[in-house]
Amino acid sequence: MTRNNKDDEDNAEYLELKGFLSFLILHELSLKNLCGDELSSKIGDRKNRPLTPGTIYPALKRLRRKKLVVYRRRGRKKVYSLTELGKRELRNLYVSFSTYFYGLKNKISRKPGKKKVTQSRT
Repeated sequence: MTRNNKDDEDNAEYLELKGFLSFLILHELSLKNLCGDELSSKIGDRKNRPLTPGTIYPALKRLRRKKLVVYRRRGRKKVYSLTELGKRELRNLYVSFSTYFYGLKNKISRKPGKKKVTQSRT
């Protein structure tokens, strides 16, 4: 597989956002009720490129079938929110993620390559 330098800078070769999509949707909906295009934009910002409708809407449909999210119509838009079951599932996912990634907090920063600057008190 040939990749150019720009891709190497923006993407890790072995990290697929697809596996985290349901988790990210539930997380974003725990912060605020959102329509599909808002969810797509927020999650796409994490990946530095927009998600397509063919990515976000099937995931929302799966989450609805599992009764983790519901929607209400606001005009032509569907505004999604978490159900009680969705809130419980998200709490379980937070526990799982913290277990899986325990010990990595000091290795992860928002801007790769940038070191955290601390102020010294004088």
